[in-house]
Amino acid sequence: MTDARHTGGCLCGAVRYEASVPPANSHYCHCRMCQRAMGNVFGMFVMFPADKFRFTGAAPKRYRSSAFAERGFCADCGTPILFQYDTQPTRIGITLGSLDHPEAAPPERHIGIESHVPWLRFDDGLPRGETELTAEITDVGAA
Repeated sequence: MTDARHTGGCLCGAVRYEASVPPANSHYCHCRMCQRAMGNVFGMFVMFPADKFRFTGAAPKRYRSSAFAERGFCADCGTPILFQYDTQPTRIGITLGSLDHPEAAPPERHIGIESHVPWLRFDDGLPRGETELTAEITDVGAA
């Protein structure tokens, strides 16, 4: 790792991480799977190249949240930490709020707008797009 570290972790401090590159692709995700995983009406994530990212404390517990991705959270305090697609093992999505300095990664777009709740208003002018795997994401936990 270089001196240009970007760090973060969970609420209790057990899970800690660092990256040697700045976070990229900061975004809101309104998909139904993120709503359920976050216990909120959207999630916020940034991306890092997996080879420039490492856990420096406990690694998060991983949960297979769908047929195509895993999520990770602190096994002690429950803080959501990561999202990773099986098809993109070279990238890791990290929850924006778990960064030590989330102000350094302002959101660039909204995704998963097919599940956006109508009473939540964003007047930010950011681009909006649907989730690529809409049918699978929308159906997660529906039964």
